[in-house]
Amino acid sequence: MSESHGYYSGSLPPPPASGPPRATMGLRAVPESAARGDQTTGHFVMPTPPAYPQPAAPSGGPVAVLLIGPAGAGKTSVARYWADRQPTTTAHISLDDVREWVRSGFANPQAGWSDQAEAQYRLARRTCGFAARNYLANGISCVIDDAVFPDRPAVGLGGWKRHIGPQVIPVILLPGLDVVLSRNALRSGHRRLPDDQVAEIHSRMSGWYGSGLPIIDNSRLDVPATAAALDQVLRQARAVGR
Repeated sequence: MSESHGYYSGSLPPPPASGPPRATMGLRAVPESAARGDQTTGHFVMPTPPAYPQPAAPSGGPVAVLLIGPAGAGKTSVARYWADRQPTTTAHISLDDVREWVRSGFANPQAGWSDQAEAQYRLARRTCGFAARNYLANGISCVIDDAVFPDRPAVGLGGWKRHIGPQVIPVILLPGLDVVLSRNALRSGHRRLPDDQVAEIHSRMSGWYGSGLPIIDNSRLDVPATAAALDQVLRQARAVGR
């Protein structure tokens, strides 16, 4: 699965200076199958009670799906596949693509996370949020892929909710560490990350467990099967919103 990962090609935004400790990294940074579902089928889990209540998605209107996950989760591939096969008009918005609209003066995090890199990220997020609201206002659903850290407000979930509104439905893609490492190894050039960065990203993303958001472990799912799991999650979210 190919993704655009310019955001992660270097230093990461630092974790918060204080707060609860984040998950530690072993061979896998996610709970074992008894805690997260059947790994054989890639069963997604929806922990309760939720710390982040699910938004009330309209039963028939357009929605904005926010697909979250670490580098190598397959976000872009799944988002494109899912959007291409919707029965109603659906757009795909990639935050990394929008960030790379900046050519001269592009703040590449490969050179280190800086105020300029964060400012360009925030601008790209607002641009994506504006595009999503515009699509929704015109009856068009959209899927947005971004790597949103659960422990970093500057690149967190709250910004997306502010920019898009209550129609946004966040869903987490979180395969095992071995899977994202193997996918990363297939990349070349600046798209390939050092293994320690992949491990750090994956470890911090494991903080989504216990958040109450739907999590799809697509370690053993191909793109069509992951898209089918995403459809099931969205059907459940729509049912809650009725």
